[in-house]
Amino acid sequence: MVSKLVTSRSIWQSALLISLALGCGSQRHIQGPVDGYDLLFINADVFAPPFGHKTSVGISNGQIKHTARTTASMRTYDLGGKSVIVGLTDAHCHLYGLGVDLENVSVRNLMSETEAAQTVAAAAKTRPAGEWLLGRGWDQNKWSAQAFPTKASLDAVVGDRPVMLRRIDGHAAWLNSEALTAAGITKTTPEIAGGKIIRDANGEPTGVLVDNAMELVDRKLPVATPEVRERRILAAAKIATELGFTAVHEMGIDWETAATYEKLAREGRLPLRVFAYLGGDPARAEELRTKKPAPPVGRFVMRGVKFFVDGALGSRGARLYEDYSDDRGNRGLWVSEPAQLQAAVDAAVAGGWQVAIHAIGDAGIGAVLDAYAKHPADKRLRIEHLQVFAPQDLARIVSTHTVASMQPTHATSDSPWAEARVGAGRIEGGYAWRTVLDNKVPLAFGSDFPVEEVNPLLGLDAAVNRGGWRMDQALTLDEAVTAFTVGADFAAMEP
Repeated sequence: MVSKLVTSRSIWQSALLISLALGCGSQRHIQGPVDGYDLLFINADVFAPPFGHKTSVGISNGQIKHTARTTASMRTYDLGGKSVIVGLTDAHCHLYGLGVDLENVSVRNLMSETEAAQTVAAAAKTRPAGEWLLGRGWDQNKWSAQAFPTKASLDAVVGDRPVMLRRIDGHAAWLNSEALTAAGITKTTPEIAGGKIIRDANGEPTGVLVDNAMELVDRKLPVATPEVRERRILAAAKIATELGFTAVHEMGIDWETAATYEKLAREGRLPLRVFAYLGGDPARAEELRTKKPAPPVGRFVMRGVKFFVDGALGSRGARLYEDYSDDRGNRGLWVSEPAQLQAAVDAAVAGGWQVAIHAIGDAGIGAVLDAYAKHPADKRLRIEHLQVFAPQDLARIVSTHTVASMQPTHATSDSPWAEARVGAGRIEGGYAWRTVLDNKVPLAFGSDFPVEEVNPLLGLDAAVNRGGWRMDQALTLDEAVTAFTVGADFAAMEP
């Protein structure tokens, strides 16, 4: 077995990721000695959950198999003891969103509002006049004042076109005045349920919209053509496969994007398996009772639907039972009211859909557990993120047979400020995958890219080492690999 304490250096230096997209069925099961391989890797430490470790792995007719024998016809590679991880799956990501990001302006990892605005100004010089300038990646928690940005800094550098920059987590947007005008957002614009228009002391919009308030501007954005969607999917898939993923769970797409995926899969152009989840609207969920999931097409299937119950911790939109420790009077947002969410879950399950719900705050998680309570275990209902759960809700996570879909790199990204948000007591239920696993809750790992980086080695490192933060919740490397492989398969309704 691999020791629980594995250095970051050892993970980075020993991993060799065999990336094979092998169709919608699971193909990572290790079989007995078989001749006639196309490729054979020997002298390796092969992670093969749930079968433990093997010393060799073969690839024949597009399938991965274990063998103890070699033949003269095999192409054999001696790996010198390096590790091989077979069948890595990202159980929560936004592949199409990564494709969009590749075409937009990145303000990721910039250390001030001014630096982000200057980056936007430089990008504007390369774009056609009047065209929307879109981007993503700002995080006010990295800035010295840790305050939301304002339209003024964008107006000072770009005044001839609308600018919208999504926060790193996608749960807030920073706009200039042109974008606010295009969206019709003024001092008199009423608040939208499940969202917030940040305003100054005079009630004027400052330029930041949180959660559902972003819908006011999203509906004004240009609609992508099928050709553009195809280009974005293929560009993102190329990155994911090159970094070692064989499959992804695509969380929250629309029908048009799903149609593009189906076309690519039907033409044999999708280089990895995609288990997609429809971006569900609880207000229209009754439609899902009769609009059943379609059967798989090649490497693509969409048999799940994703809802949101709350926002994100970084923008203080995650719904809590009690006030934020660093923002008294604020308990976050209900992106979907609990009663509406319950009705949506019931309708989707009745229609044969697997349900996945974004829930980060403890009250948000509690509301999802309420909605799941009456549904049977074989539905494999999922909570996406399960970021900060209350002690009293752990037993309900177990009893509802909820699948915990968690993202290790969220812990390493959020650790500088997460405890300040919720306090020392509540953080005990935060990013707690050791507690989840020890209580035999099904665990699936992903990255949430492009919120986080795509590279799966970062996720494995975070799961094992956690950046040194709250190491009582660390996993062994074997456990982390299992969550990125077998656990991800289980969460995708694979056998």
